[in-house]
Amino acid sequence: MPDPTSDRGPPRVLAFANQKGGVGKTTTAINLATALAAEHKVLLLDLDPQGNASTGLGISREDRGAGTYALLVAGRPLTELIRPTAVPNLSILPADPDLAGAEIELVTFENRERRLATAMAAARPTLAEFDFVFLDCPPSLGLLTLNALVAADGVIVPLQTEFFALEGISQITRTIDRVRRALNPRLQLDGIVLTMVDRRNNLSELVAADVRGFFKDKVFETVIPRNVRISESPSHGLPVLLYDFRSPGAQAHLRLAAEFLKRERSRRRAA
Repeated sequence: MPDPTSDRGPPRVLAFANQKGGVGKTTTAINLATALAAEHKVLLLDLDPQGNASTGLGISREDRGAGTYALLVAGRPLTELIRPTAVPNLSILPADPDLAGAEIELVTFENRERRLATAMAAARPTLAEFDFVFLDCPPSLGLLTLNALVAADGVIVPLQTEFFALEGISQITRTIDRVRRALNPRLQLDGIVLTMVDRRNNLSELVAADVRGFFKDKVFETVIPRNVRISESPSHGLPVLLYDFRSPGAQAHLRLAAEFLKRERSRRRAA
């Protein structure tokens, strides 16, 4: 994959967000990060109290220690909390067990929606070592997701190809617009990834056509199919790219990474 970041500047910070659960959000984040880590340095912040991104990269709940709760609530420096993963060039800031209480505790904080952005600004020299920073958001539009949107340059929305997903996509796009107007003028919808696509299912094809008809080129051409290997891999603490490289799910994520980098090159040329 050609390097779109050869003249390294600040990393691209992208939030993976969708308030609907079970759409493949975390799966997309960890596998796209793994694919990009072949030639780029990537940092993944697990902002979901369920901690699925941490589990999916082989960090069990018992082994996580201080993580995103310590960053957002306790004010620990981000630099102290980053951990390596089994994937070369891919680091993680895991979701520690206390993160479930962060939504409630953050309510009392001044500038509570900017806690993550402030912490990342303070860690600028450390973050400059990375090409991409991915923020895996919880399946809600609460304070944790809001912190991610305020800190991010763009949003990638994994979208399951089912009818109710269409209602969810309109809600997240309205939220992105509100955050851009009020809190983060650089925030953009970077792309929509269609997930759990079943080519044998007419509804999948109809939903995909509707989404592409409305969002046009915001929708990635690459789609992620339903694939049992994708479902199995988190239980082994591995991205599907390491669990079964030849599986259709792994190959789809490789194609997604190539398309993502192509978009990044186009964006940089246009900037």
